[in-house]
Amino acid sequence: MAKRWEEQLDTAKSYLDKAAKKMKKFADRKRRPTYYGVGDMVMVKFNPRQFKALRGMHQNLICNDLKGSKTDLAQQEREQVVQDRRDTSVYPREPESLKEIRSITANLLEFYMGATPDSGQLIAMLLNLINAKRTIEIGIFTRYSVLLTALIIPDDGKIIAIDPDRQSYELGLLVIQKAGVEHKIDFKDSPALPVLDKLLEYNENRDSLDFAFVYANKTNYGNYHERLMQFVKVGGVIVYDNTLWYETLVMPEENVDKLMRAERKYFLELNKFLAADTRIEISQVSVGDGMTICKRLF
Repeated sequence: MAKRWEEQLDTAKSYLDKAAKKMKKFADRKRRPTYYGVGDMVMVKFNPRQFKALRGMHQNLICNDLKGSKTDLAQQEREQVVQDRRDTSVYPREPESLKEIRSITANLLEFYMGATPDSGQLIAMLLNLINAKRTIEIGIFTRYSVLLTALIIPDDGKIIAIDPDRQSYELGLLVIQKAGVEHKIDFKDSPALPVLDKLLEYNENRDSLDFAFVYANKTNYGNYHERLMQFVKVGGVIVYDNTLWYETLVMPEENVDKLMRAERKYFLELNKFLAADTRIEISQVSVGDGMTICKRLF
């Protein structure tokens, strides 16, 4: 537990240090030099996703104007349940290579974009249940979920990993090489739709995949779905991440940050669409930021 607390504190400090440096750089450009010392108080504005991810690390480091309200207390209780679950059931079983990837991700400003370890644990179980061998991932960030999948599928298995951000991809590459599973990963440095359309030109790629995981470019999920239904075998599984969109789906639109409204509106429609799609069996679970698990029926 002590080690876990130290990791969380280091992550929070690292993030705040980077924010302070950015503010100092901005001040320097405006010819108003700003100096920060130990003990100085720095106010940082987070976007909603950063706030939600950081807030669980320590309530005395990260707070908001709802502190002490019933809403805030309920949020704290939910976050404590998640943290207890991770400490009890997830972290003790997490492979060391995945811990290393997670540590690398934690030092990035966009750390909240990484797959959560409890989401990874669920994905691992799904992969094992269907004996997955050939998979596809759309959006891989620092490759936590890609590495997790590579550790599970057989040695002759294959992952098509699609992401236009090569820099983030390379952050986790050394860990994957050290784990001895790089040969299982076919990385496509590109937006997803052109790659999917090109692959579908070849009949051998249709009905060839056991599993798909999607968490990039949220407003294209519907376009991905129609293509993935051609890739994934009958009985295969497609998982969509972030389908609860930081709990905003149950909020009045005027209470949702403007930066998140477009995706919120899209997810409201997508969830209805998936629920009505008779080609799949679905289950939406509140792990991580919400995951919708789809099994292809025909």
